[in-house]
Amino acid sequence: MTGSGESGVVLSVVIPVLNEQGNVPVLYESLEPVLRAVHLPYEIIFVDDGSRDRSAEEVERLHARNPRVKLISLSRNFGHQIALSAGIEHAEGGAVITMDGDLQHPPELIPTLVEKWREGYAIVYTVRRDSRETGLFKRWSAAMFYRLINLMTKTPIPVGAADFRLLDRMVVDELLKLKEHARFFRGLVSWVGFRQIGVPYTVPSRLAGRSGYSFAKMVRFAMDGITSFSSFPLRLATYMGFVVSGVSFLYGVYTVYMGLFSERVIPGWASLVTAVLFLGGVQLIALGIVGEYVGRIYDQVKGRPLYVVQKTVGDVQRADGARRAGGEETDGAPTR
Repeated sequence: MTGSGESGVVLSVVIPVLNEQGNVPVLYESLEPVLRAVHLPYEIIFVDDGSRDRSAEEVERLHARNPRVKLISLSRNFGHQIALSAGIEHAEGGAVITMDGDLQHPPELIPTLVEKWREGYAIVYTVRRDSRETGLFKRWSAAMFYRLINLMTKTPIPVGAADFRLLDRMVVDELLKLKEHARFFRGLVSWVGFRQIGVPYTVPSRLAGRSGYSFAKMVRFAMDGITSFSSFPLRLATYMGFVVSGVSFLYGVYTVYMGLFSERVIPGWASLVTAVLFLGGVQLIALGIVGEYVGRIYDQVKGRPLYVVQKTVGDVQRADGARRAGGEETDGAPTR
């Protein structure tokens, strides 16, 4: 277990928010007494991921009450995983806790995370247990996703693992060395290794607002997870090509045989159309899979920064050591 940084902060809490105006004050009122109870110097870093409501203003009000509350306001919506990266890169603590701002990650669990950290665990992750209010489709799709990704990858990811976790400073330092743009933190945290332990929790109801994860975003999140840690889809496209080629070859042999040794007229249009459509579909699937990987290569080689910071509130320390004074406008300066 590593110590705190020069600022004396031992525990950093990173919270990405997107249109969470109604949840931010309630989350703080629940979180602050818990942090005081663990008796560690702390900071709370809210990362506003391009909210269209007054989420950032609510954080600024909290900062006026408690200077340990800090804000990193991104210039636009860069996505939940990138917002997590921004917060982690600016966190100063010897331990960093990441959690969502919708009150579905209970702050009351933090003392348990800290206790496990003090026992010597470098990563203390949480495992969500859905309540009865969680839809059947969401529970089924989440279970299928974890089963699928664990079959495809060599990096085991705990089933039900959430983005509510505690990371020791040495883990954070290793994560900051990773430069990939398509971020899937649940996989990255498992990939870096170290001593880990899971803590189960039941998901409470969302207090206000709507979830930022639409069905399309959930699909994209799943694809990022699979393509970031497995090349199996590419091999699957190859396997499909071999299978289809084999079936096509056998059908070609059958067609030649019928033409040479049979007097029956072979009705060709139905079989021809079926073969063309089938082969075309397989080719499009294979091209789509290859395109997903090529697209990620394209994003990576452009070398653009992960995010752009528009404004910070509070004494925020970047991972590269550059400090920005509280409330200083950054004029859209890119980070990383």
